[in-house]
Amino acid sequence: MLKKIDHIGIAVHSIAEARRFYEQTLGLVCEKVEEVPSQKVRTAFFSLGETHIELLEPMDDSSPIARFLEKRGEGFHHIAYASDDINAQLDNARSTGCALINEQPVPGAGGKQIAFLHPKSTGGVLTEICSSSKP
Repeated sequence: MLKKIDHIGIAVHSIAEARRFYEQTLGLVCEKVEEVPSQKVRTAFFSLGETHIELLEPMDDSSPIARFLEKRGEGFHHIAYASDDINAQLDNARSTGCALINEQPVPGAGGKQIAFLHPKSTGGVLTEICSSSKP
């Protein structure tokens, strides 16, 4: 079952440059910067209530974020929903005919397990399901 919006992902060329806006203009505090090898990204998280803003910077040119930036430029990348059972959520999505990018959860930032649903099945919005528990 989905519990809340966990975070909103924003693709950026440089976390160092982008975080100035979030810190200086919006007054948010960067909680942590972390590399996520499974996704080939560096992330920075900012809290806003129970939701986080996640900046995503590619670690190399083969990163999905690098390809996204090349095609679309900086901006909104995905929305992530927290689930208490990521496998059940994926099973449900699969049973409704939703196209999955990840058939099984993979390691994500903050020690979470994550899986993406394809935008062609979600009204054009890249959708992430995440869970803090192991699958």
